[in-house]
Parts: sequence; structure tokens; C-alpha cells
Amino acid sequence: MILSRLTARLARKRPARGMHVCFVGSGPGDAELLTLKAIRALEIAQVVIHDRLVSDEILALAPQARRVDVGKTGFGPSVSQDQINALIVEHARTGARVVRLKGGDPTVFGRLDEEMDALDAAGIPFDIVPGITAASAALAGIGQSLTKRGRNASARIMTGHDMKGFADHDWRALARPGEVAAIYMGKKASRFIQGRLLMHGAAPATPVTVVENASRADARHIATTLADLPMALDVHEVTGPTLLLLGLAPRDAVQSQFPRQEVS
Repeated sequence: MILSRLTARLARKRPARGMHVCFVGSGPGDAELLTLKAIRALEIAQVVIHDRLVSDEILALAPQARRVDVGKTGFGPSVSQDQINALIVEHARTGARVVRLKGGDPTVFGRLDEEMDALDAAGIPFDIVPGITAASAALAGIGQSLTKRGRNASARIMTGHDMKGFADHDWRALARPGEVAAIYMGKKASRFIQGRLLMHGAAPATPVTVVENASRADARHIATTLADLPMALDVHEVTGPTLLLLGLAPRDAVQSQFPRQEVS
């Protein structure tokens, strides 16, 4: 009942006219995790400029739209950011309803600021539809939370590499017991991350969960330790989009190690 009312309400909204771009977060891949606002934007889009990691299942929600693939591959061939900016502006200037469809949430490692700046410079208005970021989906998949009373009152969302190469962080703080971090784009940087953390005193037995293809039907959760992290990635032949959860093991692994006591 609630869903039908929301759908009817969205259907009554008039689409934006003239030059306009809607940045839409496609989430981690499962179409059922899209917001209703994201679905509505896709249904009325005339041009969808999308990332490589956006699933076919989600792209199928906009069969009427022209698709423009501007996918990037870490340390590999990709469309430059300047080219992406120019494409967004070019299509928006035609008056078409343009959706810039980004994996996860546009505000988390989504290069959103550069694209907003390009639209500002061109005098083109835009809005942002948030999506579920990969960290949230990865945590849900292993039955853990990013923060926990008595364990950690803060957590980090960080990247394994940036435009200049492997990204540096406050490794001394990250190496402390009880620290938790969701590391995006950490697969190729795993040895670098491991080395920096061990160098700054992190325990080799610190749990790390490798989450591949978070939320998708082919998702994998690989429980390992900081000492074994690079080897685990190699042994399990991890090739899909990957997020590293530092300081966390899957809930079922923790429970098997510390079984609940039955109370009679």
C-alpha cells in the first residue's frame, strides 16, 4: 500500500524541462536497493551517462534512453574525467533529460565535485539522488555494522589509491586495536596497505574481510587476516569490484569462534 502511494506520487511529478542533469546513485548493483527517486529518474531519462560498474539489471530500467558508457578501470584504460565532463555538458545542452548514473553513492569516491564544477561553469542546473554505497552493502552482507558500542566510536571510509597512485593515510591511527575501515579500491593496493599497517604496529592477526561484488548474486565474502590479505586475494582469484573491511570478520565466523551460551 505504501509503495503504491509513493509510486503514484512520483508519477504525478513533472520532469525537469530544459537543461538539467540528475546525478543518480545506482547503489552496489542489486536493483532492489535503488531508491524510488532513482527509479523515477531512470524511467524518464533520455540520456544515461553511466559508469562501468553499473549493472545491466539497473540499466534495463531505462530502455528508452540513449546509453553512454564512460567507464573507468583502475590502473587501466578509461575515459578521462575531462572527456566525461564535456559529454555531460554536451548532452545537457541539447535539452535532453540527462542522468549521470554512478555506481554506489555519487558523494563517496564518485568524482562528483569535478562534474558539478563543470556544470556550474556551463550554467547547467543539477540535482543529486543518493544511492547505497558499497560499504553499506558489504557490511550488510557479512552481518556486521561499521560502528559498535564498546568497540569503535568512529570508522573510516578510505581509498586504496588515488590519481597519483597508492593513497597514504594515518597508518598509525589505523593500526590501533579496534579500528575499523572500509577500504575502496584496495585490491591492487593490498600489499601496500598491509605493509604500512604492519610497519605502524598493527597486529598480523587483525581480521580483514574481502567483499567482492557486494549485494549481487555472485557476491563473495572472504575472511582473512592482515598477514594473509594479499595471498587471500590471489588464492581466491578475486577479480570483481572489491571492498576491504579492515578490523571486521563475517558475523557467522565470529559466532563460530565464540558460540552463544544456551540459557536453560
